[in-house]
Amino acid sequence: MVTARAVPLADASGVSILFVPQMEFACSHVVCDWRPDGAESTGVPLVEQQYDNSVTVKPQEGPAPPPLPPRRLRKPRPLSLPLPPLPPSLPPAPSSRPPVPSSRPPSAPPVAPPVPSSLPPVPSSRPPVSSSRPLSAPPVAPPVPSSLPPVPSSRPPVSSSRPPVSSSRPPVSSSRPPVSSSRPPVSSSRPPVSSSRPPGAPPVAPPVPPRGRRRGGVANVNVVSANIGELVDLERAAGPRSSQSPVVCGKCGAALSHLSSIQSSVWGCEFCGFDNAVRDGAKGACGDLGDDLYLSNQSDDDYQNLEDTLLVFCVDISGSMSVTAELPSSGGSPVHVSRLEGMQDALQGALSSVLQLSPHRRVALVTFNDEVVIYGDGTGAPLSLRDWALVDYDHIWQQGVAYSIPHCIAETYQQLAQRVKDLREHGATSLGPAALVSVAMASRYPGSKVILCTDGKANIGLGEMEPSPSPASSPTASYFYTRLGLQAVGSGVIISVMTFEGTDCRLADVGRLSDATGGKVNIVSIGTVATEIRSACVDNILATGVTATMFAPDGVYFPYKDDSNHKLVKAIGNVTRGLEVTIQFAVKPEFREVFLQRETLPFQLQLLFTTRDREKVTRVLTERRPVATCSSIPAGSLNVAVLGVHCAQLCASLTMGGRVQEAQRHLKAQQDLHQQISKQRPINEEENIYGNWMDTMTTICDDITTESQTLSDEAARVMYQMKSASSDKEYYNNNNKNNNST
Repeated sequence: MVTARAVPLADASGVSILFVPQMEFACSHVVCDWRPDGAESTGVPLVEQQYDNSVTVKPQEGPAPPPLPPRRLRKPRPLSLPLPPLPPSLPPAPSSRPPVPSSRPPSAPPVAPPVPSSLPPVPSSRPPVSSSRPLSAPPVAPPVPSSLPPVPSSRPPVSSSRPPVSSSRPPVSSSRPPVSSSRPPVSSSRPPVSSSRPPGAPPVAPPVPPRGRRRGGVANVNVVSANIGELVDLERAAGPRSSQSPVVCGKCGAALSHLSSIQSSVWGCEFCGFDNAVRDGAKGACGDLGDDLYLSNQSDDDYQNLEDTLLVFCVDISGSMSVTAELPSSGGSPVHVSRLEGMQDALQGALSSVLQLSPHRRVALVTFNDEVVIYGDGTGAPLSLRDWALVDYDHIWQQGVAYSIPHCIAETYQQLAQRVKDLREHGATSLGPAALVSVAMASRYPGSKVILCTDGKANIGLGEMEPSPSPASSPTASYFYTRLGLQAVGSGVIISVMTFEGTDCRLADVGRLSDATGGKVNIVSIGTVATEIRSACVDNILATGVTATMFAPDGVYFPYKDDSNHKLVKAIGNVTRGLEVTIQFAVKPEFREVFLQRETLPFQLQLLFTTRDREKVTRVLTERRPVATCSSIPAGSLNVAVLGVHCAQLCASLTMGGRVQEAQRHLKAQQDLHQQISKQRPINEEENIYGNWMDTMTTICDDITTESQTLSDEAARVMYQMKSASSDKEYYNNNNKNNNST
């Protein structure tokens, strides 16, 4: 299922022509009453109220009672410090003490403290009680305070009767029953809790289900998707084309479209309400289909031809590449092949494939161990970087940019093949400097690719993974690979990263290069590396420098992205076929009633990009969507593909950013929604793949512990693939194939 749906068009003769890719919404309407905490104004969770018709929930009248778990946690807490049990020698002791008070005058106040001092725990924690006992107290008095923790609060009259000490406590034993009877009020000190529950109902069961659902949240069905790979393909564009620049709002930047209203040469922006002065006939460049294309006459003068790009093989030849694996042979008996030998065979096959398919394409070779060697196209003298040069970012970049690659593969195939054949494994792994110099070389030719192959984490030079007992990522290494990825995006370079199975390469950090540039992240074996390299070599770049901007009416915001702006800008960079972008939006609570009074709300997607022939293009898609509340949206009408792809992309992004708990909550909400949809209509085979994605990511998130907020290479590979998830059949077929092969 492709999210950018095709709308067939026909010319005057009825012959089908090009189609219009549109924005695809998960819900037919804009749901105005979704809340981030998963509850509506009625206090009933959205999923339970709307999507599960088999469950009837009675709304609570009045304000909801306070949550029980906090009160339940306070239950075992003591109200005061517990008194230790009296030693066994204390009961007989009072029998020898009656003569003591009789020998002392009753009016001597200083004598009272020494008497309870024989009971160390009592006076230290309960001074009022000990000071209020008369000297002639019977022997029953000592055990009473130990069984009455809240005595100070239950005996206020004692302190008021202190002047007539001896006369106020003659009937000591008779005053004990009231003291012991003060214990029931301890349990009755929480009447509101018991009174708020219906009689006969369990004390905990009623409130627990709502709390469990809130913990998972309620899925937001306000999601829009766009297949950028199709939108940058100008051959599929059917709208009008203009050589002029679009007319944009002076406040928010939204473009004039067929939905705009112009009165007296004033255009009131339908997104922000700003009044713009426009010329007469400005709306003439806008078509009626909501798909407007603006082509700029400006282009890069240094562009020569479509095959003027560079393919760089950046290969690990460290000592660990000598590890062997047993593979079947054509003769029947198994043979042992090292990782480097498998890599050499894969590179030889890739060079032959590029020679046949793109003979005018430039190809370069870079190797790394404890030094970085630039072979280029194989015709010139190699350039080595070692020692201090491996830690100087600017020096490495300058060396890569200055290295010339003058010849195409048709002229250098033999030299490159020989360079690959002569490779030998030894030394450490200077992965970071090698990746940097490879990107620098490719930056001279926008649309170029770097294929990085390694079997271990970087341990020398820039991007070094610090060895430590904890597997947590190094902040310095993460910053290096993030910075290099952004620099590659600015230069129009795609980086694909491949690691060998059974190794620890810190793919969560190195994979940032591919994640930022639109490349592939994969784990290969000696037997599959050749296939994966040939697949990564395919020249499938459709556009570079792509930026997507989403406009919604003022009062709409974008959860997880921008909670205060109705405009969202997303820098995409390089685009290949099948690239899909999903965006989640929601209505601010104070705008809910305002939007419900309208019939529709406008949305606009602007794409700015550079085509393969270096032409600057702006494409504008605009449409309206009706508004509704969740109570009028049946679950069976929701687009499972859009919701599934968005869930995969969002949760993978949150997990890789360290926001694992947020990812878990969103996964739980989407899984609940998926179950509710399945109750109203059958889930077809293609839609089941999205449920499998959710289950896989849930398992990975659950495996991440609080002690180690890091991902294994296999888990990182899955998460990076989910970040680039697509509903395109070719994508998830390849994804399943990769999952089964590793």
